[in-house]
Amino acid sequence: MATSSEFRWQAVGRRKTSVARVYLTPGTGKWDVNGRTLGDYFPRPSLVQHIQQPFTATDTLGAFDVMAHVNGGGVAGQAGAMRHAVARALLAADPQHRAKLRPAGLLTRDPRAVERKKPGRPGARKRFQFSKR
Repeated sequence: MATSSEFRWQAVGRRKTSVARVYLTPGTGKWDVNGRTLGDYFPRPSLVQHIQQPFTATDTLGAFDVMAHVNGGGVAGQAGAMRHAVARALLAADPQHRAKLRPAGLLTRDPRAVERKKPGRPGARKRFQFSKR
């Protein structure tokens, strides 16, 4: 594994219960997500496109090598966390990118999460079936 001194920019992104740590270095666009390639770790093309959105917004697709550690949650939450972390790392790399990332909503952490289950109910909002008799 590479040492942290090799990386130029790093950022943390969060979504639902997922956390992604992303390390950017100038390179050729190589992805390493938990020791696997991006397409291997996220098999759905829509998720790959979702993760690459900050690069396409700033026209830097293929300009950086990305190494990421992702844990917690499911694939959609992990993809959202990666997108958030990549956007933050790009901002650290060049503050000029803020003008393109902010209007696209890529720097805002999505606050939506699962609502907690309430006591005496089967779920967060669901009630038990009503019986008249």
